[in-house]
Amino acid sequence: MQAVKMYTTAVCPYCIRAKQVLKSKGVENIEEIRIDTDPAQREVMMQATGRRTVPQIFIGDTHVGGCDDLIALDQRGGLMPLLGA
Repeated sequence: MQAVKMYTTAVCPYCIRAKQVLKSKGVENIEEIRIDTDPAQREVMMQATGRRTVPQIFIGDTHVGGCDDLIALDQRGGLMPLLGA
């Protein structure tokens, strides 16, 4: 299974939902980068994604986007192949 990295904050409901979706697909380990406790990571995230909001989700080297993007990818049938790649 591909490595999953997610930029998050503690109280973000979209972050919580994205983690639930990933766990329901068998993802056991999510590298969580908390931009609320490490503000410098927000800059890193913005450079990598061009976005300011959380969550920002990476599966392997692929930037999936946010929670809505993750759910849309799953509905199109693209999440499991990406996780297994």
